Amino acid sequence: MFKKILIANRGEIALRVIRTCKEMGIKTVAVYSTADQDALHVRFSDEAVCIGPPSSAASYLSIPAIMAAVEITNADAIHPGYGFLSENANFAEICEEYNVKFIGPSAEMIRKMGDKVTAKETMVKAGVPVVPGSDGLVKDISHGLKVAKEIGYPIILKATAGGGGKGMRIVWDANDFENQWNMAKNEAKASFGNDGIYVEKFIEEPRHIEFQIIGDQHKKVIHLSERDCSIQRRHQKLVEEAPSPFMNRSLRKKMGAAAIKAGKAINYEGVGTVEFLVDKNKKFYFMEMNTRIQVEHPVTEEVIDRDLIKEQIKVAAGEKLAGKNYEPNMHSIECRINAEDPFNNFRPSPGMIQYFHSPKGHGVRVDTHAHAGYTVPPYYDSMIAKLICKAETREECITKMQRALGEFIIEGIRTTIPFHQQLMKDERFRSGNFDTGFMNNFELK
Repeated sequence: MFKKILIANRGEIALRVIRTCKEMGIKTVAVYSTADQDALHVRFSDEAVCIGPPSSAASYLSIPAIMAAVEITNADAIHPGYGFLSENANFAEICEEYNVKFIGPSAEMIRKMGDKVTAKETMVKAGVPVVPGSDGLVKDISHGLKVAKEIGYPIILKATAGGGGKGMRIVWDANDFENQWNMAKNEAKASFGNDGIYVEKFIEEPRHIEFQIIGDQHKKVIHLSERDCSIQRRHQKLVEEAPSPFMNRSLRKKMGAAAIKAGKAINYEGVGTVEFLVDKNKKFYFMEMNTRIQVEHPVTEEVIDRDLIKEQIKVAAGEKLAGKNYEPNMHSIECRINAEDPFNNFRPSPGMIQYFHSPKGHGVRVDTHAHAGYTVPPYYDSMIAKLICKAETREECITKMQRALGEFIIEGIRTTIPFHQQLMKDERFRSGNFDTGFMNNFELK
């Protein structure tokens, strides 16, 4: 087992990893930018190293600065959290060269799943259903028009190096293809330095359902059931829950088997998420694989009662996986609390939190790095907390979430709490009858 783990991240996920490490008797090293010098992950770690100025590029994304921190502190492993360098194959490769364990998959596995075209080809070979689309990258507009005609409109243009909804454009007919193509390529180039585009059939009224998998170094892969992430805004998840209200046992069995096939196709090591689009007829298609811990991992933890960070660390240390595939025996919902103004197009709302009161009670969990007196910096992701509730049924869970949201007080900045309060009352949400287009017809009052 590792003696000392450096957490190459910040915020609530850095705290989350520190907590599990402490329980496992493992020393921790925090890294921080000058904007985060007073942050809780710095306070609660055993050691802390400043790695640069507020800009992510000069701190949390600076591989030389992080590797220098490893050398100074003699850490023998790195936990990348999510975001930042968590799916950076070069970083994983450098860790291996310096004999520091990257807690996650190998560089080769990250590359296979990180490039969406390569990932799709891998899934086709593994027998996992994929969305009909182009055979690799589209060369030019005429090639794209030809593919679109073959698979039928509507289609979606996707950046091969994409993420977070960037470089994605829906095209409803041939007349709009060129305009959307140019916008997708320009956005992809600006966001990822790679303007490669591929074409897929656009699935109408889809659910976004993902399966949590975990694989060890001994070629065993299991799934820990599914999460429904269909409540999204601009392809960014707002609420996640487990199990999906759309799921039945037969579909779970089929999708779980496909998720395991996906993991075994690359001999996957660590925790990962296989994401699917599921149409209204319960036909599912592989969308992508995230080779890291997810923001929404707590809902899975709550319904199967396993610490996923602990599982990550154990398989990274070479331990064998115990147990078989899991089915949820509770219901859990997570609301992402962001420092954003939901009444003003979700505009970011950085600044000092003057008062902070988090909800308590049975089945209520808050993962956060925020507190009274904390200044939310403008440089990073706007998420400041995750409110997770669990209960025996979905209806009870929603009621519990309503109560917990009513107790959650954050003053001094705007947050998305009012949005979540209205969502929990919405009949479409309560009925479970929604898809990824839900927010297109949601009006905040």
